[in-house]
Amino acid sequence: MKVVDCCAGAGGKTLHLSALMENKGSVIAMDIYESKLKKLKIRARRDGAHNIEMKVIDSTKPIKKLHEKADRLLIDAPCSGLGVLRRNPDSKWKLEPEFIDRIRKTQQEVLQQYSKMVKPNGKMVYATCSVLPSENETQIKTFLKSEAGADFSFIKDRKILAHETGFDGFYMALLEKK
Repeated sequence: MKVVDCCAGAGGKTLHLSALMENKGSVIAMDIYESKLKKLKIRARRDGAHNIEMKVIDSTKPIKKLHEKADRLLIDAPCSGLGVLRRNPDSKWKLEPEFIDRIRKTQQEVLQQYSKMVKPNGKMVYATCSVLPSENETQIKTFLKSEAGADFSFIKDRKILAHETGFDGFYMALLEKK
């Protein structure tokens, strides 16, 4: 199976995916920050994860090369981080409406472009560490109404709220390409 983690960062979820796949198949970790992928490379070597390939997203070229090639796609999208206020309470004073507007635009662009990597019958998970509907449910609804989202079906979603669970707040949605 070919799995793409397209906002991989330093690779916590990438390493987990590799372990779940028992070091078989292929995990492609992508990020716009080469420095984060270098950290992932060190962590992967230490963990003995040999099925991870790293790609810097410095243009649309890496995405185009993977059009309809991924069995699974994880989009852990950039977000406001409002789901982790328990751990970072001062961050609420740093957020500005303009930032949230920009991040929502980025989230939709990521959904529109990166979803093209999913092959027919493949699955995509969209996740954020935000609890705002405008970064989560609304993004999924907008995507599904778009041309890029027309080939996807909504399977299910889940929102975790810190005050209910004691864990960080986050959102995840599972979509399948027809």
